[in-house]
Amino acid sequence: MNFQFVLDNLAALTVTGLTQGSIYALVALGYTLVYGVLRLINFAHSEVFMIGTFTTTIIWAALGFGVGAAAPSTLGVLGLILAAVLAAGAASGATALVVERVAYRPLRKRNAPPLIFLISAIGASVALMEAAGAITNRQPRGMPSLVFPKVQFSIFGADVTNLQLGIIFSALLMWVGLDTFINRSRLGRGVRAVAQNPEVAALMGVNKDRVIMLIFILGGAMAGAASVLYDVKVGLTTYSVGFLIGIKAFTAAVLGGIGNLRGALLGGLLLGVVENYGAGVFGNQWMDVVAFLVLVVVLLFRPNGLLGESLGRARA
Repeated sequence: MNFQFVLDNLAALTVTGLTQGSIYALVALGYTLVYGVLRLINFAHSEVFMIGTFTTTIIWAALGFGVGAAAPSTLGVLGLILAAVLAAGAASGATALVVERVAYRPLRKRNAPPLIFLISAIGASVALMEAAGAITNRQPRGMPSLVFPKVQFSIFGADVTNLQLGIIFSALLMWVGLDTFINRSRLGRGVRAVAQNPEVAALMGVNKDRVIMLIFILGGAMAGAASVLYDVKVGLTTYSVGFLIGIKAFTAAVLGGIGNLRGALLGGLLLGVVENYGAGVFGNQWMDVVAFLVLVVVLLFRPNGLLGESLGRARA
């Protein structure tokens, strides 16, 4: 164990953790939205993220930015990222909607018990992952570097790059947009009404099926946006890329308080920082173990999460 390394590099590990945690937070929003309304853990959400990563590579290749392409200008980079966010958000949102229609809606119509939903979620996850594996021959797909990290400033001795700033602020911006939509818009009020009491909401004229479709689309779009940030940061994807990201995002949602949008953000950022501290103490090979230990500890001592407020009672 190397506690001295963590103390000497505390700021750098924190910045790196916040960067990684921002991606977890965006994916965690999908888990939170679905659970807040349906009390369902959508384990297929990790594969919704995976679809977004492949969509990003496809749209960039279609726009002429494939492997071996020259680095574009700053304006070109922004255009490629925006195009990828729109394409990946649409593809992931559509995938999430298909999962809802095929795997969950028939069970809801039959008033199936929660265990059946869980089995269906796992089945949908495996089906999507294996389908992607068959299409890609289980080979990873790389992409050229879109953003070359450049140090913008230093804080407490830690260099902060443009890539880290871009990922953190992009995630915060998308979270603010979603939080504002849920808490301020007419459709958002419908989401909170169904989350709080679906029977009363139906009596007030809220269409529950449309609300459920909306939350799957929104959650999928957030996962698609996260997949773009992941591709920019890592530059590599594979058919199983969603597995670990999905578990960590679920851990982040539980840590912050599943069913709470602000808890998902807090949980994602905290998890990213904690696992980086853990990697500094025990080594990089233990990073994933630290994330799973966090999940176990939270479930044991604070199963409602740090904030623990449901979507139905959320306030602006």
